[in-house]
Amino acid sequence: MTAPRQIIEGSTYLVTRRCSERRFFLRPSKATDAIFRYVLAVAANRYGIQVHAYCVLSNHFHLVVTDPHARLPEFHRYLDGLVARATNCSLGRWDGFWERDSYSAVKLETDDAVIEKMVYVLANPVAAGLVRRGKEWPGLWSDPGLIGGEAIVAERPTEFFRKMGRMPASASLRLCRPAGFESDATFAARLRKALRDAEDRAASELEKGGRSFLGVARVLAQKPRAHPAPTEPRRGLDPRVACRNRWKRIEALQRLKEFGASYREALESWRAGARDVLFPPGTWLMRVLHAATCGEACG
Repeated sequence: MTAPRQIIEGSTYLVTRRCSERRFFLRPSKATDAIFRYVLAVAANRYGIQVHAYCVLSNHFHLVVTDPHARLPEFHRYLDGLVARATNCSLGRWDGFWERDSYSAVKLETDDAVIEKMVYVLANPVAAGLVRRGKEWPGLWSDPGLIGGEAIVAERPTEFFRKMGRMPASASLRLCRPAGFESDATFAARLRKALRDAEDRAASELEKGGRSFLGVARVLAQKPRAHPAPTEPRRGLDPRVACRNRWKRIEALQRLKEFGASYREALESWRAGARDVLFPPGTWLMRVLHAATCGEACG
């Protein structure tokens, strides 16, 4: 059985989704960027998701978001589905867009983990050997300077979306500071400093390996149906929580283990016909699809 997701109100996540066969379906272009920007803004507003950082590379995207109302699965179903249909239409294709596995959502347990993963997202184009600074990435990349500032206005793309349809003509996306940090300016300054340090480390590693950055021109010359060289790492760890503090990480993993055991026990009772069984806090699928009763999260 696939491990159930525990969705707790107010949690912050690093979210990742990859394209099928690692193909460059999200390669930066005017059409692709417009689609993703617009759908992200609409989805965030629709499900009350707070967006802190994002980066859309050619064959995957990363987000750091907070989910105040425990609606992350709905948000992602909407975002992934609409981005896939609209981008496929733009590319003139019909086949599967995303890899078969679902999106990855890593719960960020501490303030330090939030900063670390936001830096990871924004430095991703550098770590991948594409551009020297994240801000040079020609696709979608969230500037830390926009956190707490003016909203990004995304106009409805002309491709795929009907002019007289039900989708809004535009949608606003505001980058917000994660909870736990004292001010927008202080947080943005800390994030920019950590980002520059990470970019410098990534560039140094690239130089030590005798490699150079691909560069904007070569990124834009990529074909959407192409994919990286076979030597690129394909599989690694699949974490569900992020925390550098050993004991807090152990506690988080233990809570997740207890959730899984309680969920399986409740599910067995449900399947046996017991409709008054209490599922553990954070249960999403059974609560939303079957109106199962769930406990309340503490704290």
